Order: sequence, then C-alpha cells, then structure tokens
Amino acid sequence: MAIHVVEVSRVTPAPNSDSVLNSTNSLAIPLTYFDLPWLVFKPAKRVFFYRLVESTREHFHSFILPKLKLSLSLVLSYYPPLCGRITWDPNEPKPSVVVSQNDAVLVTVAESDADFSLLSSYGQRPASELHNLLPQVPVSDDSATVLSLQITLFPDQGFSIGVAAHHGVSDGKTSTTFVKAWAHLCKQQLEENRFVNVSLPETLTPSLDRSLIKDTSGLDEQMVKIVRSLKQDKTNVSRSLSPIPAWELGDDFAFATLVLSRGDVERLRERVKNESNLSHDQLHLSTLVVSYAYVWTCLVKARGGDAERPVSFLFVADYRERLDPPLPATYFGNCMFPAGSYDSKTAAEFAGEGGFVAAVEILSGLVKGFSSRKIETIAEEYKMVFDSADGSSQFGAVAGSTRLGVYESDFGWGKPVKVDAVSIDGSKISMAERRDESGGVEIGMCMNKAELDIVLALFSTGLQN
Repeated sequence: MAIHVVEVSRVTPAPNSDSVLNSTNSLAIPLTYFDLPWLVFKPAKRVFFYRLVESTREHFHSFILPKLKLSLSLVLSYYPPLCGRITWDPNEPKPSVVVSQNDAVLVTVAESDADFSLLSSYGQRPASELHNLLPQVPVSDDSATVLSLQITLFPDQGFSIGVAAHHGVSDGKTSTTFVKAWAHLCKQQLEENRFVNVSLPETLTPSLDRSLIKDTSGLDEQMVKIVRSLKQDKTNVSRSLSPIPAWELGDDFAFATLVLSRGDVERLRERVKNESNLSHDQLHLSTLVVSYAYVWTCLVKARGGDAERPVSFLFVADYRERLDPPLPATYFGNCMFPAGSYDSKTAAEFAGEGGFVAAVEILSGLVKGFSSRKIETIAEEYKMVFDSADGSSQFGAVAGSTRLGVYESDFGWGKPVKVDAVSIDGSKISMAERRDESGGVEIGMCMNKAELDIVLALFSTGLQN
C-alpha cells in the first residue's frame, strides 16, 4: 500500500457570533478529574470509510474536499477546544486546554492506491495499512495537540476520514458527537447549496462549561498525583505531557471485526438466564455486557497457557447522567467512571464451560454497583486500573460503546460503510452498534494473526454450538 500526502493544511474556526473566543484573545479550559487519567494514553483514533464511486481526483479535489474543509471550519466554531493544545503551566497545579485566536486543526490530505473494499471490510486487514490512514498528533513534554485529521482519497473507490483525538480532552461520546456535528453541517450545506445561516441542533451543540464538574473532595489533586507517579515511572518527567510508551504493534498484527447479530445476542442472553444461579433481578443483560462477556471468554481461551494465571478486565461507564445534578448530555470532555475485576480471577474461571456465564455475572455486578458508587472513589478506582494493567498476565478492556452512533455520520454522501477504532491492541477490543441492524454489535480486535485466527474460530464455533 502506497500513501501519498498531497497537502497539510490548517483549518481555523469560522467567525461565529456565539463563539466564546470572540470576546477574548485566548481561552483556557482546565482539565477535570475525569480528564486527567487519560493524559498518560496515546490519542484515540478512528477511521470512517465512505464509498463513492465517482470520487475521481478531479471531483474529490474540486468538490468534496472543499465541502469537507468549509463545514469543518463551521463546526470548529462550536467546538473551539479542538483547535487548541494541552499545556501545563509550571505555576498551575494541573494542565489546561489553551485555545488562541490563531489556533487551527491540522488536516492532512492524502491519496492511497490500496484496495478500499478490503480495508473497509470486516475480515482481517494489516494493522499497518489502517494506521496509514491516520494523522500524526504532535505531542511533546510541554504541549499536546488536541485533534488532528486525515482525509484520504481512494480514486474511483471512496475516501476515509481518520480522526486522532487526545483522550485527555474528549471521551468517545464527545469525539463521535463532534464528527456527527461536522457531518450534519456538511450535509446541510449540500442540501441547501449554500454556506450561510448554518446551525447545529441542540443534541449536537457542545456544553463547554467546566464549572459543572465540582471538586469538593480534592479529586483533582489525587488524580494529578497518580498521573505524575505514572509519568515518573515511565518517562522520568512527572509533568511531561508525552504519553507513556505503548505496546508496539508487530508486522504480523491484523485487524478484524467480529459481528453478533441481534439474534446472536438474544440467544446468548437466554443461555445466561437458563444457566446462571443468580435471579433475573441480579443480572444485567444489556447488549454490551452479554457481548463483552462472550468475547472475553474467547480471548482467554485463545491465549492458552497457565490456567492459574491472573486475568483482569474492565470497562468504563458514561457518568453524565449519574452525577448529582446530572450533566448535559452534550457536556464536552471526559466523563467516565471505570469498573473492573482486578487480579481476583484466574484464566481457568473463564476458559471452562461455565466461563461465559461467570463473566456475565461479574459484569452484571459491576454495572449494578454503579448505582451506589460514590464519585469520591474515582481516583482509587483508576489507581487499581493502572496497577492491574501492569501486574496482570492478561488484561482486557473495551473502547467505544454500542450507544455512540458512529454510523450516524452522514456528510451528504451516505453513512459510512465501515467505522474502525484503530487505537486498540491485543489487550483491548472496540465495540459499536451494527451498521445495518438494530440490536447487533460490531467488535473490533487487533492482535498477531496466529492468535487472531484462534479467537475467530472460537467465536464462530461458540455461536454455532
């Protein structure tokens, strides 16, 4: 696969009478205790694939690309923090997002000679080729870019939009809402054939008020201490904004997307009801819980090895509606609370015949526990996450959700034919709703091909049985 960079341009926010930047030369948005834990991670990355057979070079560069850039400029006036950078002033106790009048989002425009149908498929695809569709996100000890984009043309096949967003500024809900807002404005302009009087619906307009997050028990300070200790251990610079080193993907790593239909989920749900010793009231049989439990057992079985090895897994829940008072659904930033099973289980407990049901029961308890979880414990919970990730011999986590609506991003040329969360590796899976079926699930994986082949076989066989 050859990738050719055509240009790298700066897209600034369009003038907007409602913009918070209009009344000041710069804007500083402090990170909250929900944001701070994510400073240690590399950016969250997604690729959106759009099939467009008339996407010749001429049509793409003269019509599609200008529409995408102009609508991006328009949407950034609603989402100004995405143009900024994270800084950590030596005189401040925690980092902030700083946005100035001249700030912009870097957009890389590229062309690829790869097979669009292969890269946007559900089968196995080389990890390196998907990563080629994503932009770099400049990060140093002193400054971290918030958002970078890459638009890649596959002549006569389609195009992709690669989104790389710093996780310290936005969670999955915020970043996907931004893409949907960008798509909404682009489609609106195409339909009206003009670029005036644009507006976003309330459901896509971000709430930028960080004062809504109250810190009454010193959580900011606790989170900063955790982050600084991790930085000191991994980078030798406790106040550095550079992420801790991540697991490098090997040349034999591949992506694949597994699918559970609505019927598959329902059959797995019924299996739990029939086999679990817990009452129906004690079980939380959401699509995410059932799907995650099933995939987790496949991953543990595929790894093989010592049956007594410790295993840990976790997920995060959107806490916007759980705070008192609740946050707006469109709150801009991170608002996630982790929950997991940390080193208290062994591989044998999930690899056996009853492993799937056992995983569902554990996840059910974790979800139901959110109702009594106090926000004051969030720092302690994240410390357990980091400690477990370092110490466990097999660690699993979920990126994304079946409720984000990633396939709702129609820029005017139809909804994406495929969306991939690319910032995952062998320890993490991604989840999204099925493109063409309500109630189904798409599960993304990235691991070495030999292990991936085993997971795919176990996944398929388990459903048949």
